[in-house]
Amino acid sequence: MTSMSDVLAASGGLPGVLRELQSEIKGYADGFGLDTFPVVFEPVDYRHMCEIAAYDGFPTRYPHWRFGMEYDHMLKSHTYGLSKIYELVINTNPCYAYLLEGNSLVDQKLVMSHVYGHCDFFKNNNFFSHTDRRMIDVMANNASRVRRYMDRHGVSTVESFIDVCLSLDNLIDPWLPFRDKKGRRAPAGQSGMAGPEVEAEDESGRLHNVRGYLEGYINPPEFIAAQRAKKKQQDEIARRKLPPAPDRDVLGFLMQHAPLDAWEADIVGILREESYYFLPQRQTKIMNEGWATYWHSKIMTTKALRDDEIIDYADAASGVTAMGPGQLNPYKIGVELYRYIEERWNRGQFGTDYDSCSSLQERASWDKRLGLGKQKIFEVRRLYNDVTFLDEFFTEDFCRDQKFFTFKENRRTGRLEIEGRSFAKIKAQMLQQLSNFGQPFIYVVDANYLNRGELLLGHRHEGVDLKADYARDTLRSLERVWRRPVSLLTILDDKAKRIRFDGSEISMSDEPQAFRV
Repeated sequence: MTSMSDVLAASGGLPGVLRELQSEIKGYADGFGLDTFPVVFEPVDYRHMCEIAAYDGFPTRYPHWRFGMEYDHMLKSHTYGLSKIYELVINTNPCYAYLLEGNSLVDQKLVMSHVYGHCDFFKNNNFFSHTDRRMIDVMANNASRVRRYMDRHGVSTVESFIDVCLSLDNLIDPWLPFRDKKGRRAPAGQSGMAGPEVEAEDESGRLHNVRGYLEGYINPPEFIAAQRAKKKQQDEIARRKLPPAPDRDVLGFLMQHAPLDAWEADIVGILREESYYFLPQRQTKIMNEGWATYWHSKIMTTKALRDDEIIDYADAASGVTAMGPGQLNPYKIGVELYRYIEERWNRGQFGTDYDSCSSLQERASWDKRLGLGKQKIFEVRRLYNDVTFLDEFFTEDFCRDQKFFTFKENRRTGRLEIEGRSFAKIKAQMLQQLSNFGQPFIYVVDANYLNRGELLLGHRHEGVDLKADYARDTLRSLERVWRRPVSLLTILDDKAKRIRFDGSEISMSDEPQAFRV
């Protein structure tokens, strides 16, 4: 495939018509209050667009067969008319976006408006505040390092190890970038403040007693001494345990503590770094696409469209927001929620009085003419992610207005059919799909389980059992990295189980109790 750096160098910037169009769309975006990084548009043909998309929007990535597979799939899908990539935009500063050559002028207007919505979201949403805005350079450097490892150790060796790591790249802690390490409690004996520590030690193991004259009977000296000795022993075990508390950043733990060669540890670090970069985009898919759709709709319908372009625009926009049975289109649900929030805050449909109103007719006609809608959606854009966005604003009124249902497959016909209209069930299913991206919560529990160097993981059960084939494949990948047996505590069929892979076979045993965080 052609190097994307050559493509960008040869593009020479935008043609005059598109350059004028960008200036026009940027003026509209600024007028509506969008706050963006500088945006650099690059026109590319559909082959180069598929190449960039296969690389997740970046000109250069580390060499791996999956990128070629993605490119081939996208190219054939486009060739046969099954899909079309209108735009790609990267969360960097400046913000790079790609325009498909051959698009109509209406499509280019829509794409530019959409990109400015994305760029505003990238810059201002709190979940993007920790991302590296120079990721194009970082990924290019990562690619150079991986190529050097392939030259030294062989393409198959390095690519096989990347395969293993890619099967684990979701095992990261989404809240790690926000955690204030300085705010963590100091280990026992290192706090620098003797008073509280001494007080805590004096109270260790002491039973609550409100009658002072019974103190000698309730807390005899020998009982207090035994309790303190027991606590001291537990503290010593906890101090030596690795990790001291369950650690959700499994990939980071493996990078630091697994017996890896230097090049292997570096590759784990590369994939972990890229996973954390893409994490906010996964956390805010509905909000991000909804925000961009909201603004391309606002800019196009109120400012940019000519009368003779309305039909073409409506045709393109309707395809973006179409949603079939059992599907969750982030463009559709995102833009409708922003519009719903804007209308509610414009009409004052919030607060104690509105929430306590039980009359559907009165709620429907409620209008205090506050005009706070625009201010509210900008606030939501800044503070929320998909889970909190839907948890707070996906209300029963919205669910009813948008005609949401739950679907179930008819085993006789194989088709999806409406199962019910229960708001609680609909919302619970949506939040379950979004919580941790529908993936299990996995923690590192003990790096020296049973004092034999075995890695013990814990699955925080959320009501859904692990998929057996996924669990087995993940344990095999973990064993390849840890190079010792790996076990996983979980719940299967309401029973606590431990699944273990020792390098040759998978075994399962009962456990006295389930893993808890």
